[in-house]
Amino acid sequence: MNRRDFIGKALPAGVVMPKLINDLTFKAFGVSPFLEALVAAPTETDHVLVLIQLNGGNDGLNTVIPFDQYDNLANARGNIIIPKNKVLKLDGTSYTGIHTAMTGLQSLYNDGKAKIIQSVGYPQPNFSHFRATDIWLTGANSDQVLTSGWAGRYLAQQYTNFPVGYPNTIMPDPLAIQIGSSVSPALQGPSVNMGMAITDPNNFYSLISGKTTAAPNTNAGKELTYIRQVAQQTTQYGTVIKAAASKVTKQGAYPSNNSLADQLKVVARLIAGGLKTRVYMVNIGSFDTHSAQVNTGAQETGYHATMLGKVSDAIKAFMDDLKGLGASKRVAGMTFSEFGRRIKSNASVGTDHGAAAPMILFGDYIQPGVLGTSPVISNNVGVNDNIPMQYDFRSVYASLLQQWFCVDPSTLGDILLNNFQSLPVIKSSAPCVSTQSELNASAGDKLISNYPNPFQSVTHVSFKSSGGHVLIQIFDVQGKLISNLVDNIYDQGNYEVRFDAQNIPPGVYYARLQNGSLTQTRGMVAVR
Repeated sequence: MNRRDFIGKALPAGVVMPKLINDLTFKAFGVSPFLEALVAAPTETDHVLVLIQLNGGNDGLNTVIPFDQYDNLANARGNIIIPKNKVLKLDGTSYTGIHTAMTGLQSLYNDGKAKIIQSVGYPQPNFSHFRATDIWLTGANSDQVLTSGWAGRYLAQQYTNFPVGYPNTIMPDPLAIQIGSSVSPALQGPSVNMGMAITDPNNFYSLISGKTTAAPNTNAGKELTYIRQVAQQTTQYGTVIKAAASKVTKQGAYPSNNSLADQLKVVARLIAGGLKTRVYMVNIGSFDTHSAQVNTGAQETGYHATMLGKVSDAIKAFMDDLKGLGASKRVAGMTFSEFGRRIKSNASVGTDHGAAAPMILFGDYIQPGVLGTSPVISNNVGVNDNIPMQYDFRSVYASLLQQWFCVDPSTLGDILLNNFQSLPVIKSSAPCVSTQSELNASAGDKLISNYPNPFQSVTHVSFKSSGGHVLIQIFDVQGKLISNLVDNIYDQGNYEVRFDAQNIPPGVYYARLQNGSLTQTRGMVAVR
């Protein structure tokens, strides 16, 4: 058995380390070529990305409420929908509001420091918690099972000897830290886990002094030495984390009884303490609201409201704290969940597993506003109907990597295994940003339509191209990809293509246009 096989099969996820800060333990991702590429980007940057995972599948339609689709949505989920007069309004938009409990995020949005991306998902969505989470963390297609993470694949290409030689004088700090939980599958390489755990090695004092106990002269001696090297590295990272935390002695106020706020408070302390760490990952759950999602008769209250309030309050406190500590301009944040919920509520005053859902980005340099149009809600929603995808989640990853960390576009294809559209998520005034135009299609711009609609066997799809690659996809109401109708390069202008619907059953379908950073979705009805 060679070293890679041994490590891949036998190396533990980590060793337990004493509680470091505020009784919280840490999982630290070791130095990696992917993350080091972020540090050594063409333009010098000290940017930080904070990923907030909403475990369980958050109900996006009760989080971001479409005013322009409200009546049809109320027909579909009358027992759980937020009363229209309770929905929080957002500056600059008359068609999008957010849940009553999210006053903190409303404040950030109205201050120009938050962005909503509508209907984020992927073709052929999976409704299993475990499988859907794997898809989001590995960047896989729904019919593709990957044993490596989207970041780990890049790491393995660049640092074949990782973790030997780190930390070092160039990068003494961990490049990504996860508070609690286990090392994310996103950092699993093809043959070895590229993530490191800061845990409690058996020989703590020996390791922290830089010494490694001699391994026995046996066939497994080299492998045991390698494991001890990993443990030693882990302890050294623990030392720099404690040192950074000790530099911050006063922080802003955070809400109590809020696990996400507790995690983000530590993240803010480490960022302000001077760690060069680029990526932090935190989580909160569960958002698996099959029943008792709201309080009957007061739908703006209840379990889901409590969870969203915790997320909103924690993020607001985090950003206020960073501002007070003089570190807010370094940070961009992102919320994500493994899937959304279905349009129609169930009889248990809840919602079942669904497909696309909104994502929320926040930070001083986030390009504010609503990206995309409200999800289309028909007046006759079935129990299995889902909102159609407007944006692929990997496009959000690619956009943040390119615009916030200045990762070269040629590297993005290796990380994400495909090319995904660049979305306008970071302001062009950010110190480290690619030449990304700040484009956004307003709700009134009609980029795609079809005639006749409703139609029987054939309809003609008209679309507008601003030049470059155009992709038009047809989805059914469950979010399944029916056809790639257009996938080609077009000059600027207006075009029309024929969609033959003879082989599909009658029902509601969605045509999704993607042209550069622009995306728009329109509903179509096939009849017989």
